[in-house]
Amino acid sequence: MTWRRLQPAVFHPFQLVTQTIVYTSAMRALILTILFASSLSAQTLDQLADKALPSVVATYKTLHANPELSTKEEKSAALVASKLRELGWEVTERVGKYVDPSLTSYGVVAMMRNGEGPVVLVRSDMDALPVPERTGVDYASKNQGVMHACGHDVHMATLIGTAQMLASLKSQWRGTVMLVGQPAEEVVKGADAMLRDGLYERFARPDYALALHDWATVEAGKIGWRSGYVLANSDSIDITVRGMGGHGAAPHTTRDPIVVAAQIVLALQTLVSRENSPLDPVVITVGSIHGGAKRNIIPDEVKLALTVRTYKTEVRERVLASIERVAKGIALAAGIPENLAPLVEVIRSEAAQATYNDPALTERVVNVIRTKLGEANVVEIDPGMAGEDFGRFGLDRKIPVSLLMVGAADPARIAAGQRLPSLHSSEFAPPPELTLRTGMRAMTVAVMELLRR
Repeated sequence: MTWRRLQPAVFHPFQLVTQTIVYTSAMRALILTILFASSLSAQTLDQLADKALPSVVATYKTLHANPELSTKEEKSAALVASKLRELGWEVTERVGKYVDPSLTSYGVVAMMRNGEGPVVLVRSDMDALPVPERTGVDYASKNQGVMHACGHDVHMATLIGTAQMLASLKSQWRGTVMLVGQPAEEVVKGADAMLRDGLYERFARPDYALALHDWATVEAGKIGWRSGYVLANSDSIDITVRGMGGHGAAPHTTRDPIVVAAQIVLALQTLVSRENSPLDPVVITVGSIHGGAKRNIIPDEVKLALTVRTYKTEVRERVLASIERVAKGIALAAGIPENLAPLVEVIRSEAAQATYNDPALTERVVNVIRTKLGEANVVEIDPGMAGEDFGRFGLDRKIPVSLLMVGAADPARIAAGQRLPSLHSSEFAPPPELTLRTGMRAMTVAVMELLRR
């Protein structure tokens, strides 16, 4: 090591002035950063949320009372579009093209451009479910047999409230916000339809995509989050078990498809318990079984309708192949000829990819939400086996996405130890004010974080 004597520093006047300017500029930048970080104070956020809440709750109740099934969301989409236009957003309706040309896509896109900066997509789905409502609320569904049992009314109202807050805070962010009202989420067709219609080419390609989904096991007033896999691959499968029907009093002269179907239903569960690692979640549910017309007639066929949930691609492919193997193997063992082997169809149009929350994006937005909502109100949740098509907006992880959960469980029911209705339940009824207020606040600060000026 070489040592040398340090010489006293000599500053020329010009150098001193230059360095003073540099230090002053740096200090000014630091001060501005600190001021921005504190500009969206909890008080300001609360005030904006409180101002928006009455109209947002009223809109929510209107949407809840008038639910529309997948691909039929015409009035819901029109209401969302109208509200966003009133708030100053640039709105385009009927965005999306389904594979079936007879269907109309009621997708809504609202843009707010505010100078150079990132593009953030915020999605809300809009469709309801074929569920008869039994909540007893005074704004219950007016449409017989149709209900917002998955909370998409919460999502639409939250999107509108977030739009109002972001418009009010426009001086504090820079970039572009793209609000997306997505149709047909429940049949996993809407995201693909909007992308097929050139969503990113016509409007903007986002740098980030965010969404909220209400969550029946998280207390209202809280936000749930998860990095990595948060929701599962979802596959729909139809199995037609064929046999040789006849008289119920002479089963030996038939090849009974009802017995074969029953064996298939039970055997499919061994794919989960005996062919799959317990560390890789798999769910196989037979949700529908139909066969026969009269008690003393053995039918020629029985139809099974399945939903299958997985996370990993390789597990998904193996399970789907195994379902066909089991169905055909049991039929063969029952003496059903090969030309009448079960027909196994994977409904590709209803398949959804697992939702994978980008870890870096999720950590970033969760940290700022935790700062504004409080540590106790932001909770890590377990991944679920429900399916979603929100992940499609990420283009196979080319765009970071994060789906957060807004609590929808009634705190009073939790305190009383009462049963909590699940999503898709006819009794699902989140407390509107607390759920919506929490969702608006969380999504607003998340978007603001990604568009910091």
